[in-house]
Amino acid sequence: MRERERVILTNMCMICNGDEILVQDRVARGWPGVTFPGGHVEKGESFVRSVIREVKEETGLDISNLELCGIKQWIQKRGRRRYIVLLYRTSRFSGELKSSEEGKVFWIKRADLNRYQLAPGFEVMLRVFENDGLSEDYETFDGAWRSETL
Repeated sequence: MRERERVILTNMCMICNGDEILVQDRVARGWPGVTFPGGHVEKGESFVRSVIREVKEETGLDISNLELCGIKQWIQKRGRRRYIVLLYRTSRFSGELKSSEEGKVFWIKRADLNRYQLAPGFEVMLRVFENDGLSEDYETFDGAWRSETL
């Protein structure tokens, strides 16, 4: 019988408004830098509801018409748990933008993203958000990143 694997489920959402994207400058010591809003899936919560909730908590915005664009996954070095990030995008939102304790949220032109200090590994996820030909990025046991397509 195979050993069961412990899994941590999370989400992240790229919110677009024309040529602008909403970013969050995270203040967390464990993963600081500019990224997209998102967070953990709570026990019993659907993936879609989790990303809607996390975006609301971190940005004040209500999002809809979500598109699942792929996943990123890796095995944590300590604890040997698989960490899975479900990656969504949308251009449908309403509400008033407000930052949270997670970090400041603000709109930038997509072309200007490389001017910011990105969260570690964020550029790997960005490839999946923006490339319909990619469905997954994952880290192998040797530490290399690989991409998969459908």
